[in-house]
Amino acid sequence: MSAHTATARADQPKPAHVGDHLREWRQRRHLSQLDLAGDAEISARHLSFVETGRAAPSRDMVLKLAERLNVPLRERNVLLVAAGFAPAFPQRSLDDPALKSARAAIDLVLRAHEPNPALAYDRHWNLVSANRMVMPLLQGVPARLLGQPINILRLAFHPEALAARTVNLAEWCGHLLERLHRQCEATADPGLIQLYHELKSYPIPARSAPLPADNVAIPFKLRFGSDVLSFMSATMIFGTPVDITLSELALETFFPADELTAERMRAMVADLR
Repeated sequence: MSAHTATARADQPKPAHVGDHLREWRQRRHLSQLDLAGDAEISARHLSFVETGRAAPSRDMVLKLAERLNVPLRERNVLLVAAGFAPAFPQRSLDDPALKSARAAIDLVLRAHEPNPALAYDRHWNLVSANRMVMPLLQGVPARLLGQPINILRLAFHPEALAARTVNLAEWCGHLLERLHRQCEATADPGLIQLYHELKSYPIPARSAPLPADNVAIPFKLRFGSDVLSFMSATMIFGTPVDITLSELALETFFPADELTAERMRAMVADLR
C-alpha cells in the first residue's frame, strides 16, 4: 500500500465496528481471510462472520487476531473498544514511576554510547532524549527548528538544518524516506503520513547512481567544520513492551564509519568534560 493510499484511508470515516477494523488491518497486511484464519487457528467462515458483524469476537479472539496481524499496541486498544471491551495496553509518560526502569535503561544506553551520538525518539520521530554528543552536531541550525518537539526527520531534510551539511544528501534522505514509507504502510498513522508528504516537498536531489557493491550500509556523512564525519546507524527497540509509549520508542545509535570520525568524536567528548 502506498502512502497516498494510506492517506486516503486515513481520511475516510472511522470503521463502525471491530469487523471493519479487522478487515482493514488484514487488507493492509495483504492477507486473505483464509491466510489469517489459518494463522489464528479459526475457520475462515468464522472470520468472515466477525468481519461482517454477524459474529461478535471474544476479547481473547480480538487480541489473538491483532497479534497475528502485527497491529500496533495503540491500535489494539482501538480494536478492543470497538468490540465493546476495555483497552488492554496503558500509555504512560516516561516520567511515570512504572517506567522508571525503562527510563533508566534508555539513559544508560545513551550515556554508554558516548563519545558517539545516540538519541531516542517517539513514533512521530520527535526527540525524546539524547546524549551529549548530539547537540554539538546541530550547530548552525536555526533556533526555530530546534523548538519543542524537535523532529529528527525534519532536521535531516530541512534546507536550513542538516540537509545543508549532509554530503551524501540524496542517499541518506532517500534511505530515511524509505524507512518512513514502510512505517506509513505498516501503521497508516495520519501523523506519519503527513510528515512523509512534508518531507517529500523538500528539495532533496534524486540518487544519481546505485550504491557501490562493497557498501555494507548507507553512511550518514556530515560536514563539520573542515571535516566530513561519517557514521553508520543502528536502531534499537524494546523487545517485549506492553506499554504503548515503550512500544513506540526507538533508540538510534551512530558509530564512526572511519578513523577520522572516531578521532573527532573522542576529541569532542574530551572538550565537554
